[in-house]
Amino acid sequence: MSRVTLALVGAGLRGQSYARHAQVSGSGRVVALAEPDPVRRAAAAEEFGVPADRVYADWSELAAAGRLADAAIVATQDRQHTEPAISLADLGYHVLLEKPMATTEGEATEIAAAAERNSVMIAVCHVLRYTPYTQTLKRMLDEGAIGRLVSVQHLEPVGWWHQAHSFVRGNWRRSDTSAPMLLTKSCHDIDWLVYLFGRSPHRVSSFGSLTHFRAEGAPAGAAARCTDCPIESTCPYSAKRLYLDCLDDPERRYWPLSAVTEDHTVSGVLEALRTGPYGRCVYACDNDVVDHQVVSMEFDDGATCSFTMSAFTPQEHRRTRLLGTHGYLDGDGVTIRTVDFRTGAEGVVDTRTTAGASAADGHGGGDEALMDAFLEAVATGDRGVLKSDAAASLASHRVVWAAEQARTTGAVVALAAGV
Repeated sequence: MSRVTLALVGAGLRGQSYARHAQVSGSGRVVALAEPDPVRRAAAAEEFGVPADRVYADWSELAAAGRLADAAIVATQDRQHTEPAISLADLGYHVLLEKPMATTEGEATEIAAAAERNSVMIAVCHVLRYTPYTQTLKRMLDEGAIGRLVSVQHLEPVGWWHQAHSFVRGNWRRSDTSAPMLLTKSCHDIDWLVYLFGRSPHRVSSFGSLTHFRAEGAPAGAAARCTDCPIESTCPYSAKRLYLDCLDDPERRYWPLSAVTEDHTVSGVLEALRTGPYGRCVYACDNDVVDHQVVSMEFDDGATCSFTMSAFTPQEHRRTRLLGTHGYLDGDGVTIRTVDFRTGAEGVVDTRTTAGASAADGHGGGDEALMDAFLEAVATGDRGVLKSDAAASLASHRVVWAAEQARTTGAVVALAAGV
């Protein structure tokens, strides 16, 4: 298999992660990059060995240079996916596009249309489809291990500190600058559930709100910043505890600490917390995305699915119960408990998933497996190695938008047939 050349558009943590694996695996090579932050741009250019004349401050400059690589990794901020994805597809690039696909249905539809008219692959980073655990679970369902799938209960445990980091203090805290929580975080899960069922639901409802991380939730005496707070040491969301504790852990220095500061010293972290967004009290931020949400789905054959996303958990693998006419599966992201109604036999399937659930751990092995599949698809032209395409991503995103419409209006929302 030939080595795929890559243009990296957005050298933040996600873009770096995919590009780094491509180069380490030997299957890909970054030959051009665009990144607006000068520090990240210089660091990425040095790490990936990109010549100065192929380093750009903006994706539009890279696009203006014509097609410089076989494929592009687009890992810009959520609201900046559409223009680079379409422009690069129009130049003939295959595109690995960080999720969410786009923040509006109209823009996601345009991206899918660009893939079709240019006959290029646009693979949205639905990394959960690619984990060993998912592939084992999907195979069991497709082979009829539990008969017809009748009902699913699925939990996404976001994690109390992850919610505080990314969705209260961080870049994904507001719907108007990023997108609703169900899209920015849980489009992974909605897509995964659609993948297991093999089709989209035909009706959805949803409830959820921002319940805790608001001014009314602040304990008496809380200050605006953790560095000034007299009760910081007893607060579960202490920024000092979270980020200073990362210094002794290489994985946690990469994420979440590198989102806070590149100065990985005690003084560097404290300075970032005194002056930057990650040192703010979680009850004194400008966040508005929900901290818990439930989605109910009904399928055309009467099957149902309930999805719960909650901040008030440890951050760990998703938990899923799958209830069928002939059996029952109970999965924790690593193992799957099985019960066969026909024989009464019970067992446990070890999927040999060794990576953890967080971004620092590669989402249970999904990040690396997705990157490997994308590089193979580009190198060989075999689209079948990818587990979704732009059309499939658009369909699962439409379920997310329908659920968010249901949450904000209180309605049960019907999806068009074939969506």
